[in-house]
Formats: sequence, C-alpha cells, structure tokens
Amino acid sequence: MKILVTGGTGYIGSHTAVELLNNNYEVVIIDNLYNSKRDVVDKIEKITGKSVVFYEGDVCDKELLRRIFTEHKIAAVMHFAGYKAVGESVKKPIMYYRNNIDSTLSLCEVMNEFNVKNLVFSSSATVYGTPKSLPIKEDFEVTHATNPYGETKIMIERILSDLYYSDNSYNIALLRYFNPIGAHKSGLIGESPNDIPNNLMPYIVKVATCELKELSVFGNDYDTIDGTGVRDYIHVVDLARGHIKALEWVLSKKGIDVFNLGTGNGYSVLELVEAFKKYNNIDVPYKIVGRREGDIASCYADVSKAKDVLNWTAEFGIEDMVKDSYNFAKNSK
Repeated sequence: MKILVTGGTGYIGSHTAVELLNNNYEVVIIDNLYNSKRDVVDKIEKITGKSVVFYEGDVCDKELLRRIFTEHKIAAVMHFAGYKAVGESVKKPIMYYRNNIDSTLSLCEVMNEFNVKNLVFSSSATVYGTPKSLPIKEDFEVTHATNPYGETKIMIERILSDLYYSDNSYNIALLRYFNPIGAHKSGLIGESPNDIPNNLMPYIVKVATCELKELSVFGNDYDTIDGTGVRDYIHVVDLARGHIKALEWVLSKKGIDVFNLGTGNGYSVLELVEAFKKYNNIDVPYKIVGRREGDIASCYADVSKAKDVLNWTAEFGIEDMVKDSYNFAKNSK
C-alpha cells in the first residue's frame, strides 16, 4: 500500500516515513527542500533498509501532483508540507497564508481528481490560541490562534471539515500536536533547520555544540513555575507512531475527527534546559530576553482521546528526548 508523504524530508515527515516503512507501507515523498536536505531520503533508506520514491517539488504544483498520482496508486496522503515557525509567521504572514493554504487546496483538488479520499493532516496545538483551562481537550472552542502559523492550521482544518461535509466518503484525521523534540535513536535523522533555528531544542543543541554562543529565553515573567513558557514536549518517534495509528484509523473508514498528540505533561523552558544539561553532562549558557510575539504562557494536552480511539500513548520521557536530540547533533557534525 503506497502512502504519499508531503514534506517527507522534514523533521516529523522523515520520522513518520521511517515508521511507515517499518510497518510495511510503501512511501512516496514530495518535498521542496525549503527547510530540509536531500540526503534525508538516503538516511531514511539506511535506517529501514527499504527504498523510498522521492520527488523534489512543491505541493502547490498541481501538475507535479498529477504526475505522482498517475505514476503511483496512492492509498492515502499524510500532509506535513508547510511553513511552521511561529515567529517567522508573525513577520511574514502573507508567505505563510499563501504557501500553507495554497498547497493544501492544490493537494485536495488533485486527490479528488484521482479519487483518493484518505488523509492524515499535520495540524498543531497552536489552533487553541490561549487556552481557557489546562489540560487542553479536543472539544475546546477553536476561534483564533495567537499567530499566522496557527491561523493557517485553523483555516486548513475548516477547509478539510467542509470537504468532508460536502463528501462524506472522505476519511480525515486532524492531528493537533504539541511540541515535538528528540530524534531517531540511530542519530541519522532529527531536527535540522537550514538556518537559525526557530524551535527551542535545535537552539539548545546549537549552543551545546558551540555553534551559537548562548540560548535566548523569550520571557521569564509568565505565570508559570519559573516564569518561562511551559510546553508539552513529545518525542518525535512517539509522534510518528501516532501518525501510523491515525492512518490505520483513516483506512478503516471512520469519517473525520481531531486528536491531540502529546504526553499530557508540561515542562518549562528552563526545566528543559536543565534536563538537557543534566542528562548530557554539558553546559548550555542562556540569557533572558523579552517575550516573543505570538507565544503563550502554558500549553499541554489532554491525550485521553488518542489513547481511547487510536490506541496510542507516548512512551518516551524527557531523558530520551534530550539525549536523542544531542546524539543526533553530535552525529551531524
């Protein structure tokens, strides 16, 4: 069974491609390499001992999508492709709206042409905006996010919901995930942004490996345990396995639903930094700077629905997350 993975050389897409291959699915990847590298395909193949079909190109390119769907009998699509940095989205909103929404519309149009009706969508906990209470449940009202990146995810969720209600032969899982960190145990793939990292863990890693002088911690005046932002960090391999469970759910013709993927535990920025220092026995100098636009104080998930419906729970703890992140960084040097 062939699965099309858009954004499959990216951080979460590449780990999910590995899990797909480990579960005997065939994988076709499309990625424009905007924030990833071509050699990730070779690393996926090395880890799994299986081959991947790779197309370099943009999901906005409907002709390329048509070529892929013509050359392969695609059973389902996992849609990761999109820009994903909160801070950058505040500075470049039009770029985010254009790319993230256009690519999804193009993908849906071509899927419809080829009668492919199974989709797993990479959404985000940013859709919840500033939550009214914690932990965050899937039935919380989603009205507006605190940044354009989150807004694109809300819009795409609505587009896909409207698509389902116009044609209920679609099967769509909307996965709202929290904060993926960590890397594959092999140290071959991990989070490797092409320029200055926007996410916390690659930033910590670049300081630990002396590529950057110090970590900037955005704000220490939030109403949290130590004043720094609290997030639900989840190991990327756990997250990838959650996608396999969601794919199985989609392929069993369940309609449309939304699932939180997280651990249900919140850690502050400084707690994560301290865990990294402790488990890797290395210093991470940091400085406190002003809050970053679009950030909220705390965010962690109620994950009971994914457990009950998808039979999925996260297995890795914070120690694995920080060790695997550093192991990948050392392997990449």
